[in-house]
Amino acid sequence: MKYYLIAGEASGDLHASHLIAALKREDPEASFRGFGGDLMAEQGMTLVRHYRDLAFMGIVAVALHARTILQGMKQCREDLVVWKPDVVILVDYPGFNLKIAKFVHAWTDPVSGRQGLCPVYYYIAPKLWAWKEWRIKALRRDVDELFSILPFEVEFFEKKHGMPIHYIGNPTVDEVEAWKKMEDEECNVPASAESNAYSSFVIRHSSLANEATPIIALLCGSRTQEIRDNLPRMLAAAEPFVDSYRLVIAGAPGIAPDFYNRYLGDHAVEIVYGQTYRLLSRATAALVTSGTATLETALFRVPQVVCYFMQARQLASFLRRFLIKVPYVSLVNLIAGREVVPELVADKMNVAACRRHLQSILPGGEAREAQLQGYEQMAQRLGRPGAPERAANLMAGLLKSRLGQ
Repeated sequence: MKYYLIAGEASGDLHASHLIAALKREDPEASFRGFGGDLMAEQGMTLVRHYRDLAFMGIVAVALHARTILQGMKQCREDLVVWKPDVVILVDYPGFNLKIAKFVHAWTDPVSGRQGLCPVYYYIAPKLWAWKEWRIKALRRDVDELFSILPFEVEFFEKKHGMPIHYIGNPTVDEVEAWKKMEDEECNVPASAESNAYSSFVIRHSSLANEATPIIALLCGSRTQEIRDNLPRMLAAAEPFVDSYRLVIAGAPGIAPDFYNRYLGDHAVEIVYGQTYRLLSRATAALVTSGTATLETALFRVPQVVCYFMQARQLASFLRRFLIKVPYVSLVNLIAGREVVPELVADKMNVAACRRHLQSILPGGEAREAQLQGYEQMAQRLGRPGAPERAANLMAGLLKSRLGQ
C-alpha cells in the first residue's frame, strides 16, 4: 500500500520515522512519500519537501512567510493528486495538516465523480483540548481515524465531543526505553534525533561520563526566544548550588554555541549537544521549559521544576485564563491529572520562586520523594512501550479491511 505522511517539526519527524518502521513490518510491500525530515527519509520515505522549509512559529513569522507556506500547501495538494496514496497520515502540525485533510476529504475524481481522495488518519491528535477547541468540527468532518498518544484525550474527544479515538500509548516511552537498552559510551538519542552540526561540541570540556559531581540539568527550550527568556533566570536560580552540583545545559539542535554564550557570563556551566537523554540519565534534578522535555525528564525519574517565562507576563497570565482550556501546561501534570511538578509560568516564573522549588527537589528536599511517586502514577497511565507498533497494526488492519484484503 501507498502511505503519504506529513510531519512539520523535529518531534513529528522522529515519531513518524518510528511509525514508518513499524508499518514496514506490518506491510512489507509498503511505499512511503510525503513532507517530513531526515529521519523519515532514513526509513525509506521519498521526501517531497523538508519540514524546515515550512517550520515557522508565531503569528508574525507565519505572516512574513505566508507565501512560502501557501506554496508548500499547493505543492502538497498537487503531489497527493498525482501520487494517489491509499492513505494520508497526518502527524500533529494542525495549522497545515487540517487544511490538507479538508482538501483530501473534499477532492472529487474528475472522471468518476467519487468524492474523497483516500482515508485520512491523524497520528498524534492535535491538542485541541488546550486551545482552538472549535477545530473539532473540521477534525470530525475530514479525518477518518484519530490516534492519540495521551490518555486523557480519550475523555476529551470521545466523551465530550463524541469522536472515536484510538489510544495507542506514548512513543516517548518507547524512545526512552530504547535508549536505556542501547546506551553505551558511543550512543546518543535513538535514531539520531538530536544530531546536528554541533553534536560533538561540548563547552568547557564537559564529560557526562564523569559522575564525580552530581548534575542539575537545564533544558531551556529549543527556540531562541525560549532560551533568551528562560536560561538567564534558570542560571541565576541554580547559582547557589554550584559548589555541590555541575550545571549542564542540553543544547538544542540548530542553536549555535555562540548564542548560549551570550547568557552564560561568569556562570560555571557546561553545554552538551546530542546528549539530552544521557544528561537526564545522570541528572539529580532539572529545570525544564514546558513541552515534551517535561515528559522525558519524568520518564528518567529526574525531579524537575517547569519554567516558562513570558514577556508581558502579567498580561499573559491574565489572558491564559481565557485562552488556555486546561489547568496545567506540563504533560506530566496533564497525564497525572494533578500537580506532580511545580509549574512556574508567566508571572510566576522568577528567580526566587525557581530557586525555592529547585532546593525542594534536591536530595533531602521536602518535595523530592512526592514528585518521584507522582512519576510512577504518570507512567502507569501512559502504559507500556509499543505505541508505533500498535498504531501500525491498527492502521494496516483498517486499510486491509477497507480494501477487502
